[in-house]
Amino acid sequence: MMKLVFASDSFKGTLTSEKISELLTKAAGEVIGKCETVPLVLADGGEGTLEALLRAREGKKIPVTVHDPLLREIRAYYGVIGDEAVIEMAQASGLTLVPEDVRDPLLTSSVGTGELMRAALQAGYRKLTIAIGGSATNDGGMGAAAALGIRFSDNDGNILPGRGIDLARIRCIDRSALIPELKDAQIRVMCDVKNPLCGENGATYVYGPQKGASREALNTLEEGMRNYRELLIREFGMDPDTIEGAGAAGGMGAALKILFGAELKSGIGTILDIVHFDELIKGADVIISGEGRLDSQSSTGKAVQGVGEHAKKAGIACIALCGSVGAGYEKILDHGVTRIVTLAGEAVSPEYAMEHAEELYYMRAKEVFSGMLRS
Repeated sequence: MMKLVFASDSFKGTLTSEKISELLTKAAGEVIGKCETVPLVLADGGEGTLEALLRAREGKKIPVTVHDPLLREIRAYYGVIGDEAVIEMAQASGLTLVPEDVRDPLLTSSVGTGELMRAALQAGYRKLTIAIGGSATNDGGMGAAAALGIRFSDNDGNILPGRGIDLARIRCIDRSALIPELKDAQIRVMCDVKNPLCGENGATYVYGPQKGASREALNTLEEGMRNYRELLIREFGMDPDTIEGAGAAGGMGAALKILFGAELKSGIGTILDIVHFDELIKGADVIISGEGRLDSQSSTGKAVQGVGEHAKKAGIACIALCGSVGAGYEKILDHGVTRIVTLAGEAVSPEYAMEHAEELYYMRAKEVFSGMLRS
């Protein structure tokens, strides 16, 4: 009996990873008939990552009262899978928690993410995995660090709360009051970007605009981030501009790495590890992955690349079924993908494909399975 594994990322704004698995399962049943299907829900390390992992591994949610990016109390949760706590930054410090008309990374804080970490540590979990995509913050991880006991102070010794605007005011970083549970903690971070903390390609100038920063705010934040960088070098002997991913999530990557010794890892690699992907694909005939738009960025740590590389290692064909393709898409063929199929093409525009994504995806899926039977 044929075994099919479905491991696609979502098509942003059109199809969720879960809906894609449903469509593939339905199409396989109609075309192939009796077969074994393994539908997986994947995410990219941002919003929805935790939910996908909990479904894949039948984990549980632990609710916690934390503070959102604007320091308002909200109810969020972390996940527990075996002996590991999984935290999604978007749950507590996500961009979607801040209304568009008040988005300003000068005023937002990552404190809620630190509160989730603290709750998990104080509940006894020593293995933490943190997905840091989708943040609303550009505070260098100050807010999260403050929630775990680090004290940031200004020239006069005043404790800073940890917002983007506070970066320029830091003169001292004091780790003496760290919560004791951090001593034995193992922290790994899902991080798919390689941006340094500062500079043209750093946290502020690359990601600040999408978080609501004006040109003036960007310059203020960058000035503060450079001050923060110099303090980290002076007090910890590590330059965040030499650490790939330090600029992720508004500098959260730098804070977790330098202040807490976290390991920055590929987001999709970590997700596939947590769901035991290599075990699930044993004996599979084909793996179907995909994303909304396949381009050069798809080969820089995205879901399709991770799935394709695991498929190649296992000697399994991997088909990328995507919405459309852009410049450099063919690079994915070097990462285990053996065939690319798109919803959009010569006869179908990307706009039409987005408007009719579900029906087009189902039709293409049936074509793929029919081709497998003919080959």
